[in-house]
Amino acid sequence: MPLLTLADSGETLDALDGETVLDAARRAGVYFSHSCLAGNCGACKCELVDGDVNELEHSEFALTDEEHATGLILACRTQVWGDTTVKRLPEGEIVMHPSRVLPCRVERLEWLTHDIRSVHLRHDGRGEFFFSAGQYVSLEFIPGLERQYSMASIPGEGLLEFHVRKVPGGRASTHVAEQLAVGDQVTLRGPMGTSYLRDYHEGPVLLMAGGSGLAPIQSILRLLLDRGHRAPVRLYFGVRAERDVYNATLLDQLAASHPQFSYDIVLSDPADGTRRGGFLHEAVATDLATVTGLKAYLAGPPPMVEAATTLLRSRGLGLRDIHADAFYDQPGSA
Repeated sequence: MPLLTLADSGETLDALDGETVLDAARRAGVYFSHSCLAGNCGACKCELVDGDVNELEHSEFALTDEEHATGLILACRTQVWGDTTVKRLPEGEIVMHPSRVLPCRVERLEWLTHDIRSVHLRHDGRGEFFFSAGQYVSLEFIPGLERQYSMASIPGEGLLEFHVRKVPGGRASTHVAEQLAVGDQVTLRGPMGTSYLRDYHEGPVLLMAGGSGLAPIQSILRLLLDRGHRAPVRLYFGVRAERDVYNATLLDQLAASHPQFSYDIVLSDPADGTRRGGFLHEAVATDLATVTGLKAYLAGPPPMVEAATTLLRSRGLGLRDIHADAFYDQPGSA
């Protein structure tokens, strides 16, 4: 008879061959978060530490490929065939918001840099729109022209803010840059994404943003500070050149009013030499003394996110503590 160990509590349970992790826990009278029992909701996500298991079919909504790559499984769809160890997730690790389709209106437009425009939307008020800081939505500007963008605003604000960089050949970003006007209707679908702020975490936080990837990082940062996070919060914001820097005034204001927060702007092409130069992950590698108790949130171009993830992993930070969204520029749609 296989043994099922719950690493978070140290409990060891007897499991039957082929029994799911969730069924074994429920049969033993041990609490395990769940809802649908059919692999459709994601409420029973947990971390597979070790074991001989078989994973049954499940909804991609309940468990994404990205989540599975970090070692997550669904307890209700994972059969135990040998001694197995799993770890239940902390309260607040799994957040699910109702998926909405909302008509919105463009309330304000502003150029942040030569190629990044902020778009502020107000939805029609048909119920509240809930999301977690760091998540994204799909925005349809005209029929057939749709793209995913992260919220730069924080939950509960009146307007939803997005940072849209004009991508060469990108239909959606070109439309935003050249045609979108105040008063235009935009259809929102979401929220989506797993790289959101873990509210339960009280330890140090590392934020890394590349280009318009500052949007979700800005949302996470503002919410952290608004909620009185006491541990150190460190942001590294990387762009190519000085003309690509934006929202530095906001970062200055946050640093001045929150002593636990500090930041660096890193230029990969520092022509004038007044700011820190080099690649973002190199700056972090120089400064990072320890990863003990750390949570990292990364957003930006895939090479930046991949290099940063490799660095953090090499320093001993587990994938469960690295939360990342990489932004891919897709010709013809971006």
